[in-house]
Amino acid sequence: MLSRSRLRVLSGAVVIAAITGLAATLIQPATAAPAAPAAADGPVAHFVVLGAQGHGFRKAEAAVLATGGTIVKSWPQIGVVVATSADPGFAAAVRSKPGVTGAGATQNLAELVTPAPVGALAADSAQARSGANQRALEDTESVVDSPKGSLTEPEPLAANQWDLKMIKADQAHKINEGSSNVVVGVLDSGIEATHPDLAANIDASRSVGCTNQGVPDTSPAAWAPTTSDHGTHVAGSIAAARNGVGIVGVAPGVKLASIKVVNDDGYIWPEYAICGFIWAAEHGVHVTNNSYFVDPWYLWCKDDADQKAVADAVSRAIRYANRKNVVNVAALGNSNWDLSHDIVDSGSPNNGTPIERTTGENCTKLPAEVHGVVGVSSVGVKGLKSFFSNYGRTETEVAAPGGDRMQIPSTPDANGRILSTVVNGKWGYKQGTSMASPHAAGVVALIRSAHPTWSATRVIHALQRGADRQACPEGVYDPDGTGAWKATCEGGTTGRGFYGAGVIDALDAVK
Repeated sequence: MLSRSRLRVLSGAVVIAAITGLAATLIQPATAAPAAPAAADGPVAHFVVLGAQGHGFRKAEAAVLATGGTIVKSWPQIGVVVATSADPGFAAAVRSKPGVTGAGATQNLAELVTPAPVGALAADSAQARSGANQRALEDTESVVDSPKGSLTEPEPLAANQWDLKMIKADQAHKINEGSSNVVVGVLDSGIEATHPDLAANIDASRSVGCTNQGVPDTSPAAWAPTTSDHGTHVAGSIAAARNGVGIVGVAPGVKLASIKVVNDDGYIWPEYAICGFIWAAEHGVHVTNNSYFVDPWYLWCKDDADQKAVADAVSRAIRYANRKNVVNVAALGNSNWDLSHDIVDSGSPNNGTPIERTTGENCTKLPAEVHGVVGVSSVGVKGLKSFFSNYGRTETEVAAPGGDRMQIPSTPDANGRILSTVVNGKWGYKQGTSMASPHAAGVVALIRSAHPTWSATRVIHALQRGADRQACPEGVYDPDGTGAWKATCEGGTTGRGFYGAGVIDALDAVK
């Protein structure tokens, strides 16, 4: 099994046209960000504390204060308190208090380390050269600016969108392009709201930033991209507008909410994800896309009290969104791992010194492996599993095009990655399960547009029922013949291990 260097978001190969640096914030804040709790004299660590969901929740808050902690944000809806403390033993101490059912450090106490660990993005770029599983990150492609077209002509760059043809989105658009009443929340690094292919579909009223300790901030600067174009790329695959410019998304008629959960160092801390799911649940979001895993553990294991408490807290937020009729879609990851079997994880925690550990059924990838979340694997233009894509007999719900540089399409650019929007009003190519997940989220948005009264559960069943079955490859799958990306698909003619219920089908979604 390949060891895994840290991948902040579940994509590879950032590809940008004529961009020499990452985007700065393009929108000035309309309102001031909420004030954070007063800082302690020294560094503090972040924790989640679990209590009762309902009447007894105040006991958990009282326990935090009695143990010397500071309350950053309370979520009584799910019985979770986000707290800080300078005491590394805070979690163990507060667990013994009345009304507390669990507690754990969200960032592995790394905030108390002096000097602080190297930032996630810097560490990732250094590690990318050492792991075979990081090859997806090392390829760079570029495209030119999109020429302007007309509303009666195809989108100028659409000829390179082999992915939309694969899932029959071009045919589906003749029937239904999606309803403006449907909102897809993009839990990611922020969306460039001024992008010419996205501006018409951004719903600023439902957008939020969660990277201030997991406290919601609705100022435009809080949900705009800063150090990453990842969220902008994801957003374009879902809902780039049909406007005669650039590309078109899977569901170009729906709205997008930017729910920023990735900080400037590239980390998605648990408190950010919790904030994002609850915000979506309570602000009219119908679908969320989650192309990331929650840091700092690739897998959160229940035999560790801290990890179990954090996993439970995030799972509570996801289940809360499910109860509010939100369909949550997530990327499975890019390590070519079979998530149905034990995994040797040597890359966690990724904000300090990783430890090698064997993880089994007691460990969960957040959010993709949480019950009720649609886990998505990636395929290339040939419909075969992308060389990097994680998979699993029970973890893979559906497959979707996420790109694969080894599978070359017959398109003008002959690029096997996914073309979508990037910052500074450009378009570029990326590959990853990060790119597969938004295709599935877009099809879910089409289903919700065609059937607005359907429950989230019924929508998921329709997504799976409409998917096109794909059998497992015979023998061991070795996409480049080198053995570096070998994988074994379980499920025979069902293809369950690699493809779940099958490759998503947008046309069936709108029929």
